[in-house]
Amino acid sequence: MTATETATTGRADAPGLHVSDEFDALLDRLDGIAPLLADDAEESEELGRLAESSVRALWDTGAFRVGIPRELGGYEFSPRQVIETIARISAADASAGWTFMALQMVTGTTAAYLGEVAARDLFPDVPNGRHALIAGQGTKLGTAERVEGGYRITGHWHFASGIAHATHVHTAAFCAETGQALVFTLPKEQTTLIDNWDVLGLRATGSIDYTCAERFVPDSHVYEIATMEARHGGALYRMGLANMAGVCHTGWALGVGRRLLDELKALAGKKTGTPNAAVDTQQFHAEYADAESKLRSARAWAMDVWADNEATLGAGRLLDTEQETVTRLMLNNTTWSVHAVGQTVHKWAATAALRRGPLQRYLRDLHSGTQHVTSSPVVLQNCGRWLSGLAPRSRWVFLDLREQE
Repeated sequence: MTATETATTGRADAPGLHVSDEFDALLDRLDGIAPLLADDAEESEELGRLAESSVRALWDTGAFRVGIPRELGGYEFSPRQVIETIARISAADASAGWTFMALQMVTGTTAAYLGEVAARDLFPDVPNGRHALIAGQGTKLGTAERVEGGYRITGHWHFASGIAHATHVHTAAFCAETGQALVFTLPKEQTTLIDNWDVLGLRATGSIDYTCAERFVPDSHVYEIATMEARHGGALYRMGLANMAGVCHTGWALGVGRRLLDELKALAGKKTGTPNAAVDTQQFHAEYADAESKLRSARAWAMDVWADNEATLGAGRLLDTEQETVTRLMLNNTTWSVHAVGQTVHKWAATAALRRGPLQRYLRDLHSGTQHVTSSPVVLQNCGRWLSGLAPRSRWVFLDLREQE
């Protein structure tokens, strides 16, 4: 896909899908910083967050603008553009890709779903880099109490990827008084960060826990977690947080899979012709081809699914249950196809995968990334329930398939 692709505009009251003409230029800039991200990867692991040079490089490319609505100065990339952007960064460093995907998604959706007061506060001058960078967690709910002018929130949240680089936190809580699950945005310094990111992979994402107790958040900085109504931006934001997350994780998996096969290809080039080289066997040739097929097939289906989704959104409609189901199923297929690619790489890399270096790090990162809730067995089971006709009146609400009255 190129930046010159177009999309239908849809209804006058439902802006069409924007396909940014900044896409090709940004990818060129990202290719330019890829060696830096790769070189910083070891330092980032030691730090438990991205090295400052990597963060600065991402800021300087303008990459953090990809999810911000165009009317606020962002690029407002289409889903397929976002997938490719995240894949490029993830192929340079998986933790950089994960950190980036979380920050850009939370920042962009906050910009879309909050109103003018929050926009002036958080996004005063996006083209010149004067905007909030937001991290946080939305799947485990804290508690919210309704008070005059807003809410007081309390909770303990996990997996705040990239929070070391954020200025603000996006966090979800349930208000019993209104019966709503809501997302709250507040300055990071109003939370307590817990340094507990001791993990197998994705070490440089710094996906730590955080807490807060009875913190006030004004109404202007609150939106419903399942909203499909954007206050800023076009059709992209009418698919909601869960589908936006699916876009991001698809891009991450595809980038990681590509890097793993490229690493194995480079290793095979070094080993071929040496005594008893496993890479000179027909079995290796066949299994490498099979892994390449899995990755390319997963990518092709992902792009096909999102081409269909983009057409629907661009025509001013919401995704229907079948599209949402297939989109979740596609992400599951992408994630576990790349997992299978990783197993092939681990097998044929042999002892080269044991020592510290890109191969070992990518294999650890992959095994950590597959554990995300968006690719969980429960999501796959719900996809099967709907596709088999056993839940015909159900709709997706965030990550759950719920029966409709």
